[in-house]
Amino acid sequence: MSEPIPVSPYKISFLAGTAIVIANMVGTGVFTSLGFQVLGIQSGFALLMLWVVGGLIALCGALCYGELAAAMPRSGGEYHYLSQIYHPSVGFLSGWVSATVGFAAPTALAAMALGRYAASVWPGLNPQLLTVAVVLVLTAVHASSSRAGSRLQVVITAIKVLVLVFFIGAGLLTAQPQAISFVPRAADWQQLLSPAFAISLVYVSYAYSGWNAAVYLTGEVAEPRRNLPRILLAGTAVVLLLYVGLNFVFLYSTPIPKLAGQLEVGYVAAGQLFGPAVGRLMGAVIAGLLVSTVSSMIFAGPRIVQVMGEDLPALRALAVVSKTGIPVRAMLLQTGLTLLFVLTGTFEKVLLYAGFVLSLFTFLTVLGLFILRWRQPNLPRPYRAWGYPLTPLVFLALSGWTLIFILRDKPIESLYGLATLLLGLLAYFLGRRMRAA
Repeated sequence: MSEPIPVSPYKISFLAGTAIVIANMVGTGVFTSLGFQVLGIQSGFALLMLWVVGGLIALCGALCYGELAAAMPRSGGEYHYLSQIYHPSVGFLSGWVSATVGFAAPTALAAMALGRYAASVWPGLNPQLLTVAVVLVLTAVHASSSRAGSRLQVVITAIKVLVLVFFIGAGLLTAQPQAISFVPRAADWQQLLSPAFAISLVYVSYAYSGWNAAVYLTGEVAEPRRNLPRILLAGTAVVLLLYVGLNFVFLYSTPIPKLAGQLEVGYVAAGQLFGPAVGRLMGAVIAGLLVSTVSSMIFAGPRIVQVMGEDLPALRALAVVSKTGIPVRAMLLQTGLTLLFVLTGTFEKVLLYAGFVLSLFTFLTVLGLFILRWRQPNLPRPYRAWGYPLTPLVFLALSGWTLIFILRDKPIESLYGLATLLLGLLAYFLGRRMRAA
């Protein structure tokens, strides 16, 4: 028998839920990844298609998650779905990934990007030192007060969206067009099937990650069966439009050689558009937005570790909370992992590692839609995925294609990801043995 759905006195509305999805999606990836993409792809059409295809993957995933969320309206996201559809061990592994890679790696990526943007604006700064300092300071703040910054998330989302809209509008009005074509030619279509396109799709998929954010809060959403699918679709569609527009402006306004290999592409494009002084201001604004990204992840991530500690005896020590109810031990563990990523990995390697593992579990979740329909055809489904079975098949084909290319072309990052899963599996079975004893 399924567990009862927890009742919360506060209910997230459609608008608030959409803001949560947008806030989780608009972060590090869109401000950093284009510089890596242009190293292997020079076609303006193919580069924009990366963002269209990434958005298509996210939209198809949102349609599928909408059906699962409506059929199984309980908080927990993949942790809940995979436990019910496959086996509790698979659900645990998805929770393990969320607790380790899912928050620590993106926190590290956001902090590393922040350090690089800040160093571009103020060249005297040491980016790695600033990265470590920001992580430690924000950890100290959140470890002392659970309310720190929590009421500002919707406002921060609005600021993020306004910055993107301003950047797109200003770019379209003031940019000097570059010698790049966005009209497809025969060779451009071939690039869509190249290994470089598949690997670049990892960066883009990471930029879109967060489209499934609302499913983790199902129990707190008003009328979840009705609102969750709408929240997932609306938030993802808004971000798709913003991302395609923003990257068009980057490419339209800035020569590709200036973008190639640059992490802080927003700063480079802002300097090209507005001149050095305003460009530095925009770089500072983007760095400020990334502070909010780091802060929100440091706040949210330890809560997953805490819940896993409550469920699994082997991790019980991580469930301990302070007098003010803050899971300080779990927070320190996440901070330690974050600093490990910062100090031992480059931005590109951390992104590929995180992207591989996270994509693997979204792949399994969407595959579970077919399994659930087969096993429980009479399960009430207030919302059914539009375009089924085409939409989940599109998601699985594109995601699976990307995963195969990562395994083939980036074996080291892939092996690190698989090793993380192996450690999680050992923790699961160790926990079961301790519980039996």
